[in-house]
Amino acid sequence: MSAAPTPANGPSPASFRYTVRVYYEDTDAGAVVYYANYLKFCERARTEWLRQCGVEQKTLLDERGIAFMVRRLKAEFVAPARLDDALDVSTQVARLAGASVVFAQRIARAGQLLFECEVVVACVNHARGRPMPIPPDLRACFSHP
Repeated sequence: MSAAPTPANGPSPASFRYTVRVYYEDTDAGAVVYYANYLKFCERARTEWLRQCGVEQKTLLDERGIAFMVRRLKAEFVAPARLDDALDVSTQVARLAGASVVFAQRIARAGQLLFECEVVVACVNHARGRPMPIPPDLRACFSHP
């Protein structure tokens, strides 16, 4: 799968679009995207969104002991994506809480909605395996207008 991050509405990290191409490996025997791969596309988009904000997850983990982990997910499959489709994965911060952020994500093909989900991601102290408040520098990234 090749992908290139592109801002959805200018340089703001609060709204982000990531483009993916569907390859054979992403599909089932009928050349339709396998359901779990929509979640992978969304995960990659959130990671690239953070990268656009100047946040590298490996650096967060190695230097600060901070990890982001999916706590809850609500998804709806609207229409199938197929082999060789170019998909736009949009990511927006829907809500920001003390130790979590809620992302609203949509996957579309040429403007047609195929998949949407709401993902609650917790900020976790990796060594303790416990939730922790989102540090101010990261909170600023998440709440950027």
